[in-house]
Amino acid sequence: MAANNRRTPLERVEYAIIVSTLLLLVVVTVQPLLNLLAVSLSDPAKLPGMSGMEVLPRGLSFDVWSLLINHPNVRAGLLNSILITGVGTLLNIIFTALMAWGLSRPGLPGRRILFIMVLVTIVFDPGIIPDYFVNKRLGLLDSYWSVILFKLVNAWYLIILIRFFEEIPQELLDAAELDGSNAFQTFWYVVLPLAKPALATITLFYIVFHWNEFFRAMIYITDQGKWPLQVVLRQFVIGGDKLAIVGVDAANNYTGASQIDLRALKAGMIILTIVPILVIYPLILKFFTKGTMSGALKG
Repeated sequence: MAANNRRTPLERVEYAIIVSTLLLLVVVTVQPLLNLLAVSLSDPAKLPGMSGMEVLPRGLSFDVWSLLINHPNVRAGLLNSILITGVGTLLNIIFTALMAWGLSRPGLPGRRILFIMVLVTIVFDPGIIPDYFVNKRLGLLDSYWSVILFKLVNAWYLIILIRFFEEIPQELLDAAELDGSNAFQTFWYVVLPLAKPALATITLFYIVFHWNEFFRAMIYITDQGKWPLQVVLRQFVIGGDKLAIVGVDAANNYTGASQIDLRALKAGMIILTIVPILVIYPLILKFFTKGTMSGALKG
């Protein structure tokens, strides 16, 4: 309250404009998601009259969610997406951090040449056809690895980490060396704890990248049992037929399947693909505001 009183009239107006703008952006962003959730939870009989602006369900029905969660294609897609995202992100962070730490050291032989090679990968993309033949030659077709190993080290994220590591004071590294730490111990106990904000940032980027992957999985994975959730969603939405996701057997055996609206099924599938990212983001957000040297130079 005291800080608010110290603002000038112009600053108060600016503050009100900024807050109002941010609230408007929140409403514009959240409203479509709430509408999709409301559609997926509405009574099928009342759904036809529901507009795209409503955020509360009409009636309450869990038929859509029961059908989606119990369907083998959706459950397999969800598990596949979790597997691809988890393993892929872990490998991404390990190799990106190791490579960034090496390229950030001034004494690394050939450092400039290696860095130029990294920049070349940003400018020149090999294309899908050479990439396909490489995966075929390595025997990665129709396997999770064809998706997991793609862009194991993203050049942009690598540059972010390199610049971050270069800001770590040399005095801290020298102190660790004097305490008897070897190169790996210094990297693990000194460098990585200081790099939590940068690591959290690129971790979120990698998670979103893997979770939203569908193009490569659609090309390289022919076994539908290995499809990630995004491919299942695409096949359903593009197909425009609820049997594409429900399946003929489920439609015949499930008493409510014939009454379930295609719009509600699409809404449920979209929410199912979005929720995991919405859950993970707040867990990582706390690291974004931490400084590079947070606590490093205390005492």
